[in-house]
Amino acid sequence: MSENNSTISPNNLAFIALANEYCHALENTFDYDDKQAFMAAMLRLLPRLYISASDIKPDDESSDSFIDSYLDENDYDVVRANISRMMGEDDIYLEVFIDDMKYSDTPISTSISENLADIYQPLYNFVATVKDATDETIIEAVSAIKAEFDTYWGQTLCNVLRAIHSVYYKN
Repeated sequence: MSENNSTISPNNLAFIALANEYCHALENTFDYDDKQAFMAAMLRLLPRLYISASDIKPDDESSDSFIDSYLDENDYDVVRANISRMMGEDDIYLEVFIDDMKYSDTPISTSISENLADIYQPLYNFVATVKDATDETIIEAVSAIKAEFDTYWGQTLCNVLRAIHSVYYKN
């Protein structure tokens, strides 16, 4: 048995696996028997993804790390549309954690499908970047995805988790 000389931390490896699992789940939405099964899977995945991303300790402190885009607009739209069809009338919900909300006289709505696809996009690009990459590239990609989590998709994850929880448990 060969000795593992990887410089990637176990937490970061676990995050990579979880990001891949999330992407796979969204790419295969119709593998779930029904909406309840899909939402149950999201209620298991999203908190784990949040905790795992929160626990990332980037080995590379450079602020110029970025992840190339591999996901095209058509593939994004297919994922979003499949989730929207699965969620049906429960796809749309009122959002309260949007900066513009404090200036709005009318409610602002968003959709579970768009929020899940918005999380899918950076994770897909991340997984595509680290697949068969060198340790150095993986370390840079982990730093970049952590920065994106902190500034964007972490809040989106919290918002959509709240919405899915509400729909799942309203019955």
